[in-house]
Amino acid sequence: MTRYVGIDPSTKTGIVALSPSGRTLDAREIEGKGEDPRRMYSIIQAVSRAIQPDDIICIEGFGFASQSGFLLGGIGWGVRMELYRRGIPYQEVSPNGLKKFTGAGGTASKAEVAVETFKRWGFQCKSDNVTDAYVLAQIARAMHKDIKITKFQQEVINVIRNPQTKSKKKKENKTR
Repeated sequence: MTRYVGIDPSTKTGIVALSPSGRTLDAREIEGKGEDPRRMYSIIQAVSRAIQPDDIICIEGFGFASQSGFLLGGIGWGVRMELYRRGIPYQEVSPNGLKKFTGAGGTASKAEVAVETFKRWGFQCKSDNVTDAYVLAQIARAMHKDIKITKFQQEVINVIRNPQTKSKKKKENKTR
């Protein structure tokens, strides 16, 4: 059976798997064991064990305001490399896109995302990471199933499918 999986890579990684009908099959938070790099490795391996070959995956993109960007980047890239190694494709979803998909808006707080997630899908969890992973799984499902979605949700999917590339500004040669 195809599962729709959301992954929020972090020091406490959220992972959620949904059935084609949207039923929650798995929802958990993965914490690493020990000191880094062992802790990072244990998170990456636990995520890998939770993933099945036919899963359709959305993973949260990197945020730029994080205080622990290096550590989170290491976990995030480690998960992505493990998926790549196994030949499992994934879609990248920006943090703002995740928030917008709930109806809370791109600049919403974690609490606002949790409220909108409960109102829209009836899902509730104490962990913000698992809540985010749930939304990511719903995005994966909406991208591959013919289900009713809102205009703003379709906008999020359109951005994922057709990402805008930023053009590099040409540097002027200044000679004296």
